[in-house]
Amino acid sequence: MIRTWHISTVPDAARARVDTARLAAALGVSDMERTRLTTSLGAQLRTCLTQGGAWRLELETAGEPPEGVLLRARVTSGDEVDAAERPTWQLTVACAEDAPTTDAGGPADDHETLAEALLVADEDTARVVDRLGEQEDLVTFHREELEQTNLGVLALHAELDAAGRAQRDLLAAERKARGEAETARRRLTFLADASAVLTASLNHDEVVRRLQGLLVPEYAASVDVWLFDGDEDRVNAPRPAAAVVAARTGRPQYAADHPGDLPGVDDHPFSTLRPATPLLCIPLGTRRTPQGVLTLAPPGARWDADDVVMLIELTRRAGVAIDNARRFEHNRDIAETLQRALLTDLPATPGLQLAARYLPATHGLNIGGDWYDAFRQPDGSLITVIGDVTGHGLHAAVMMSQLRTALRAYAVDGGTPGQLLTRLHIFLHHLQPDLYATAVIARFHPDEPTLTWAAAGHPPPVLRTPDGQVHTLDAKPGAMLGIPLQQVIRDHTVTLTPGSTLALYTDGLVERRAQGIDPGIGRLAAALGTFRSEDLDADLDASADRLLHPLLSDSERDDDVCLLLCHLHSRAAELVRTPTELAF
Repeated sequence: MIRTWHISTVPDAARARVDTARLAAALGVSDMERTRLTTSLGAQLRTCLTQGGAWRLELETAGEPPEGVLLRARVTSGDEVDAAERPTWQLTVACAEDAPTTDAGGPADDHETLAEALLVADEDTARVVDRLGEQEDLVTFHREELEQTNLGVLALHAELDAAGRAQRDLLAAERKARGEAETARRRLTFLADASAVLTASLNHDEVVRRLQGLLVPEYAASVDVWLFDGDEDRVNAPRPAAAVVAARTGRPQYAADHPGDLPGVDDHPFSTLRPATPLLCIPLGTRRTPQGVLTLAPPGARWDADDVVMLIELTRRAGVAIDNARRFEHNRDIAETLQRALLTDLPATPGLQLAARYLPATHGLNIGGDWYDAFRQPDGSLITVIGDVTGHGLHAAVMMSQLRTALRAYAVDGGTPGQLLTRLHIFLHHLQPDLYATAVIARFHPDEPTLTWAAAGHPPPVLRTPDGQVHTLDAKPGAMLGIPLQQVIRDHTVTLTPGSTLALYTDGLVERRAQGIDPGIGRLAAALGTFRSEDLDADLDASADRLLHPLLSDSERDDDVCLLLCHLHSRAAELVRTPTELAF
């Protein structure tokens, strides 16, 4: 349906507007849309009348229920000449779903209809104004809510900012605490590692050298160790006054031109020996008396207070390590002197050369139960013996001395090596039930070209024949001496020709923890086989040293080493036969 109005005067425009409102109402257009349509149309018609000329209003309904009916209003020029220059106005509104598509009523020609239409338009406008008022109230309400929300957001932002600052402060504090904990851990680790390094040596000079290496350059630019009873030049060298005060009072001193404020450290004027350098002087204390002073120069401008606490503790431990090393060295010297005093001077025998070597263990007090001996029996036989008492220390050394004395006493009455060992077994079992020993006795007789030997729990002798062959004399030995077992130890014999060499030794020469004893005996036999009879004839002592060198390539030994070489000279017969001497 299309309806058209021709408009050239104000009454024409008013009627067209009224008819449009009536038609929109008939088609069920909503109040809001109807007011929008009539208001917009009225404004457009006023504009057209202002421009002058003839205009045309067309109202067209389109669409079918129930898809939806639309009402389209279009204002165009009524003059064909200037229609192209005048723009077209158009507005479309939605009608009710059941709006009729046929004619909804004629035009409003009478005054009563126009008046009624005007009142209806006012009613529509009033409803729209009411709704706009409601919307305005709603907008005001939402504006207030928005303002409250904004205030809440601002407060939330402020709280978040404060929380962020607090979190940053906490993170900074955590990083600082973590850094301090890491530094403390590093100090404790250094202190533990340094203590292990210092206590690993029992040489006080080595402890001092290691202490200097540990502190420079991280904790000190220079280190001076003043030991009170050390070298003369070390004792008599000029010392800072703070070091003397530290030695006298036993308290650490800080010598500088400014206060140190260090925990547990007394401030002292700067040293005239080194006026430009702060010095930290820490006594090297022990359980008894101070034995020295450690003087340090800082690695930088000055020390950290926690580093000084660590340095004082490290110095205390170093003092204990130096004291332990000195005490050990003193006891070692006494023990070694005692040990060597218990060893025997080998007898000189024409035709038969003897060479012995004793090397104390490098660990412990260096006093043990290894011993060797050589002496003659009344019948002219030469007894050679090597043995080892279990354990270390003065107790083992005293027991070794008693065994050696007992063996010499038993040998006065004669007896074979096996008989002598059997007596020693009974003697040790009754004298020291909890102490054991091993031994090998070899007897050389001037009138017999034989070697008689017996062993009790000891590594077997090694015999080198003149042709360079080496044999291990491992015939069935007896058990260890002193064990709670009744035993009779057997003798064994072997032919001995000039140029032969017998090697008696203790297990410290051949036994290694990781390898056992058999490989060591093999190395000893191989090394002995490399010697020539001429070399052994010429200098048996030098040969003993040459034999020990490859077998003791490692400088650290857990056990004593004892070696006794018995060499029958290649020209033994020419050397021993004289009218006044016993054969040998």
